[in-house]
Amino acid sequence: MTDRALGLVLDTTDPQELAPFWATALGYVVIADVDNYVLLMPANGPGPKLLLQRVPERKTMKNRVHFDIEVREIERVASELERAGARRMSDVLEEHGSHWIVMNDPHGNEFCVCDGGQSANQGG
Repeated sequence: MTDRALGLVLDTTDPQELAPFWATALGYVVIADVDNYVLLMPANGPGPKLLLQRVPERKTMKNRVHFDIEVREIERVASELERAGARRMSDVLEEHGSHWIVMNDPHGNEFCVCDGGQSANQGG
């Protein structure tokens, strides 16, 4: 057991608007919605908390940190997330046996849907 835990904070101009997307994308649920913050936690099992924090400025540059959503079927999950409001920014990319698709959430934050090297062939 450790005395440390990972908490992620994502800046956004509208945390209430963005919360349903990230809940769907990560299998999380909204735990609290207070003023400038929405807190999401895993629906089942352990995982880091995700705090959506209201900021006045819109995103203008590439994220210095981004989320990797690791799944076996990246094409299927990327398509589901597009239906939830994400935008696909790349075809399937491959390097060192890993495959991924670069995407943007509804507010333009980059994230990847990737297989972590777990699939034999994802195709493009």
